[in-house]
Amino acid sequence: MSRAIDCDVCVIGAGAAGLSVAVGAVQLGARTVLFEKGTMGGDCLNYGCVPSKALLAAAHAAHGVAGAGRYGIRTSVPEADFAAVMRRVHAVIGQIAPHDSVERLERLGVRVIGAPAQFTGHKEVAGGGLTVRARRFVIAAGSAALIPPVRGIDEIGALTNETLFSLTRRPEHLLILGGGPVGVEMAQAFRRLGSAVTLFQRGRLLPRDEPELVDRLRGRLAAEGISIHEGAEIIEVARVARGIVARYGQGGEGVGSDLLVAAGRQPRLTGLALERAGIEYTLRGIRVDARLRTTNRRVFALGDVIGAPQFTHAAGYQAGIVIRNALFRLPAKVDYRALPRVTYCDPELAQVGLTEAQARARFGAAVQVVRASLEDNDRARAQGQTAGGIKVVTDRRGSILGAGILGPQAGELIPVWGLAISRGLRLSALTNLILPYPTLGEISKAAASAFYAPKLFSPWPRRLVRLLRALS
Repeated sequence: MSRAIDCDVCVIGAGAAGLSVAVGAVQLGARTVLFEKGTMGGDCLNYGCVPSKALLAAAHAAHGVAGAGRYGIRTSVPEADFAAVMRRVHAVIGQIAPHDSVERLERLGVRVIGAPAQFTGHKEVAGGGLTVRARRFVIAAGSAALIPPVRGIDEIGALTNETLFSLTRRPEHLLILGGGPVGVEMAQAFRRLGSAVTLFQRGRLLPRDEPELVDRLRGRLAAEGISIHEGAEIIEVARVARGIVARYGQGGEGVGSDLLVAAGRQPRLTGLALERAGIEYTLRGIRVDARLRTTNRRVFALGDVIGAPQFTHAAGYQAGIVIRNALFRLPAKVDYRALPRVTYCDPELAQVGLTEAQARARFGAAVQVVRASLEDNDRARAQGQTAGGIKVVTDRRGSILGAGILGPQAGELIPVWGLAISRGLRLSALTNLILPYPTLGEISKAAASAFYAPKLFSPWPRRLVRLLRALS
């Protein structure tokens, strides 16, 4: 017989989404139970955001040494100790892990059960020899790497994000299946650490981002020696004497030593027994409404398990929506209009709001576009990092619909545009900002000013100046 526990909130999954809900709930005085069958911290800490950015930092350092000559610094050719790089990656994970640990959560008052959970009815779940009855349940089971239906892929031992960071030897030639953010980031990281890299994308590289910014990034990646094949849908992979061969299209192929699958994510739904709780779902994720409620009104779901948007920062935002609904009974709803995303390559590519194509599909001829280049930014010139720029999409009145930035620290520059979109601001709000000089952030003000320049420097302001001069 299993032992029964009663609580206010029961969370399934200790990734970014589940941890945010559990910690928030217990700190608000709710009796909270958390199930986690795997590693605390989920994908973000162990296999995603943290290790990938630590690896990118090592790659950036190597690239900086290799390019120091253009600043007048004499150096030898850098050599990456790949095993040491990976040890540092895991050291960074270890530094952050205590924040997501069982010990910390239990100190806060969360009951942590290290076992899988499954619904046994509309009002309870079971796992680890326990039955938990709760006022509200929260499913935050996350996602796993999507393995596409490619012939031979199950036989070759392909890498995913869950195994990539366990490597201790540097791949001689890394094949990457997928040209989204993960594929692009890892392509550049491994290339800068000394691997040959070939990337295959079934469609366009980074298809969700502004094409003109992606075009400039593609050129940068190619210049670094990354072989990029777009419109190349892999139909077969196999082990051959030369290593791993990936075949696509009409006789196209690439051969490498290792294959990384970065073709997207799929929600972790197996074993939850959602049907017993009356929770509807598809292969794309659990069905939720704008308040993140499932078809069982006692149960909420958030994070990767509901499908898009699959970002850690989206999970943190969603956790606040769930807590307001579950604990305070407030009808809070998600609003993704100002949800940013960043591809952490070099230069970084950041986007918030609508792209030009999305805006024109929705608003037609009312859409206007302004741009500014880093080539005109003094800080970028001083740093020797002028590749990139900003593209802002507005309506005729200057209301901001979206922005894309390609450049160093683009992820640090995009939040001001997210704030502007979320607050319904016009470009005039940015033209009135006083910014420190010299900063990369001045590119945002330059773009905003470019919107008003045609009106400001048209004939009628000149006539007005002449009139005022005459009257004085």
